[in-house]
Amino acid sequence: MTGRLYGVGVGPGDPELVTVKAARLIGEADVVVFHSARHGRSVARRIAEPYLRAGQVEEQLVYPVTTEDSDDYQGEIDAFYEECAARLAAHLDAGRDVVVLAAGDPFFYGSYMHLHKRLAHRYPTEVVPGVTSVSAGAAVIGKPLVERDEVLTVLPGTLSPDALAEHLSGGDPVAVMKLGRTFPNVRAALEKAGRLDEAWYVERATTGAQRTAPLSEVDPDEVPYFSLALLPSKPRPTARHGGEVVVVGLGPAGPEWLTPEARAALAAADDLVGYVTYLNRVPDNPRQRKHLSDNKVESERAAFALDLAKRGRRVAVVSSGDPGVFAMASAVLEVAAEEQFADVPVRVLPGLTAAHAVASRVGAPLGHDYCVVSLSDRLKPWSVIAERLEAAARADLVLALYNPASRSRTWQVGAARDLLLAHRSPDTPVVVGRDVGGPEESVRVVRLADLDPSTVDMRCLLLVGSSQTTLTPRGAVFTPRRYPA
Repeated sequence: MTGRLYGVGVGPGDPELVTVKAARLIGEADVVVFHSARHGRSVARRIAEPYLRAGQVEEQLVYPVTTEDSDDYQGEIDAFYEECAARLAAHLDAGRDVVVLAAGDPFFYGSYMHLHKRLAHRYPTEVVPGVTSVSAGAAVIGKPLVERDEVLTVLPGTLSPDALAEHLSGGDPVAVMKLGRTFPNVRAALEKAGRLDEAWYVERATTGAQRTAPLSEVDPDEVPYFSLALLPSKPRPTARHGGEVVVVGLGPAGPEWLTPEARAALAAADDLVGYVTYLNRVPDNPRQRKHLSDNKVESERAAFALDLAKRGRRVAVVSSGDPGVFAMASAVLEVAAEEQFADVPVRVLPGLTAAHAVASRVGAPLGHDYCVVSLSDRLKPWSVIAERLEAAARADLVLALYNPASRSRTWQVGAARDLLLAHRSPDTPVVVGRDVGGPEESVRVVRLADLDPSTVDMRCLLLVGSSQTTLTPRGAVFTPRRYPA
């Protein structure tokens, strides 16, 4: 019977951060294996030393090269690991259990993985994870690594400065490993990405030689290989004490179009207020209360939400699309301007609006100047709408027409079409988007002269092209960014 192979992570440096399982396996092993440079010192063995016992066989694997300056670096390393695998296989074939020590975690930039690739298919094998230097680094600087929807990126410092800067430009948390000689390039990349002031330097985390500092203050000549750069989670505003109203845009359809910021606001709310159709799109939470209302009581809905917040509740008022585009943000802010609500904080969080959603389905009809007009005459007279349509048509603007029709408003689409035809070619492309992003989505492109009002309802949005808007043979619609002189 052969022995078992174990790849055992021993953590970043402090022997007390070795897991219980790792300590047990190290103590039980027949053979303990560790890597070192030619100087013979092994970080992994030093960490594991308290768990070793007398009589164990120790196999020291001495790297033939430690940098990639050699003309045949990869060839020398491959030959080294073939020879090391053969040494370990001899122990395993003799029935000895072999533990290969790995600083940090065996599969996180660890040398063990090269032995694993050569032996795991031949012998019973188990990998025991360890605390990584990235986790240790965040702990010793006392700053969260990632939270909520942030994405952690781990980079090797051996990348080129341009490649590093490109990865660093995203703004999310980053850990850069393998510093040492790469430190000047890493520092240059951080500066190029505009993130040098965020970066922390951590050296030999959790050991007696631990050092931390803002990375901008570190002398490049004093940076060892066992160090890393950390750009931890950015501080977020602390939770407000007392009530507030947050007006949240849900986007035009499903949860995939809800922003992380809006999702967080909905999750933090005590009360959700909104038109029943939109509020039903938010999943129920037994901790929260939903207050549903009709679509024609915007001011009353706003006052209700502000009164809840005045009593200390965290209230999310929901809108479809973007709350600032023909939606609840203006209604809430108008009522919030009353003296009785002077002390109630109000925030508005943007959402993807229907015009942009419809435009994306056909290409880029909003690629140049455009205007947004609501055809609803419930809150303003048709004469004002007609004047604005005519002005936009004379100015040759692309138009995004919201609220084109309803059960009680059936003539406005035809009137708008006829008004626009006085200034636009009958062949002008018109995009008719209905329920975009929803289960009944339909998008079609028609000539302005062929726009049939009977096919348009309240769930539609119309995009009317300018004189430059083009419908391609493949069905794409775009408005060029250049305009004829």
